[in-house]
Amino acid sequence: MAALGWLTPRRRSATARSVLAGEASAEAARKSTQETRPAGEPAFPVLGDERAAAFFDLDNTVMQGAALFHFGRGLYKRKFFETRDLVRFAWQQAWFRLAGIEDPEHMQEARDSALSIVKGHRVSELQSIGEEIYDEYMAERIWPGTRALAQAHLDAGQKVWLVTAAPVEIAQVIARRLGLTGALGTVAESVDGVYTGRLVGEPLHGPAKAEAVRALAAAEGLDLSRCAAYSDSHNDIPMLSLVGHPYAINPDSKLRKHARELEWRLRDYRTGRKAAKVGIPAAAGVGAVAGGTAAAIALHRRRR
Repeated sequence: MAALGWLTPRRRSATARSVLAGEASAEAARKSTQETRPAGEPAFPVLGDERAAAFFDLDNTVMQGAALFHFGRGLYKRKFFETRDLVRFAWQQAWFRLAGIEDPEHMQEARDSALSIVKGHRVSELQSIGEEIYDEYMAERIWPGTRALAQAHLDAGQKVWLVTAAPVEIAQVIARRLGLTGALGTVAESVDGVYTGRLVGEPLHGPAKAEAVRALAAAEGLDLSRCAAYSDSHNDIPMLSLVGHPYAINPDSKLRKHARELEWRLRDYRTGRKAAKVGIPAAAGVGAVAGGTAAAIALHRRRR
């Protein structure tokens, strides 16, 4: 940690948590790797380049809306939390998305609540529920355009990883269903297959995603200058900046501006541009705020 000496204690602690979260996610992803190959682009990706791989953000990049939105709907349906929790969290989520403000105290509260709902549950239980929820809510919301990009890398013989702040168990279900190599996601601590209610590091968000990709690339012997990364959010600029082939997919305004300035490639598969700007699934309307809200509650309420 000597390289972090110039940082203030608070920033050094935050950076250390990002590194820990990234390394934990990379380790979890490698343990669950399943290789599959399914369609291609001409000059890129390069056929047979084994030191190249692709990293895809999940929410609004691979899938319309947020994974936690859909996962939350499934957990709410299964009585994991109550209506009053859903309403309270829906309001917080709506404010966060529309104002674009990350309040540290709110983020900490959301994280603690999310962990408390899974505390004491078995990892296998959440994995099983994740399989059901994928079929119920997620399968039909995969962007065909982004899926084709991922398939191009697979056809070129490269590994393709999801990189998301969603729980790694859910991310792995989605990656496997799409035939991808694996997933990097937020790692919740478990002992003997039971969640403890604590995280390993911090949520895989922003800089932590970049650390996860860096750790996985080192473990896999990848050359990041030959790798590609895809995201819709300016929060993922650290991850996108790591690779030689960054793509802005369905980008928010900040990422679009940044991508144009650096001449990154842009792809936009949306039709409801306004809805996409605030990160709410198009066609879901106001109900999406309340429902998607469930999602983070999904990993988000204190069990009584």
